[in-house]
Amino acid sequence: MQNSNVLFMETAVSITPERLEAFDEAATVILAKRLEDDDYPTPFDGLADWHLLRALAIHRPELTGPYLHLLDQEPFDED
Repeated sequence: MQNSNVLFMETAVSITPERLEAFDEAATVILAKRLEDDDYPTPFDGLADWHLLRALAIHRPELTGPYLHLLDQEPFDED
């Protein structure tokens, strides 16, 4: 696994292409486990992880297939 300190920092850290590229399967499992456990000190911490998983799903879909249920992306009609 890459350096987890870089991958999982406080919520103020930007989601950059470099940060997404640094993720591997093990880091994605850790992220997904945190989201599944939903035991965050603040709602913003959980939201930050959700945005990170969403960015991974868009830019690194090969890592997120088993965890798409955590994104709650339901198709909807905007009309």
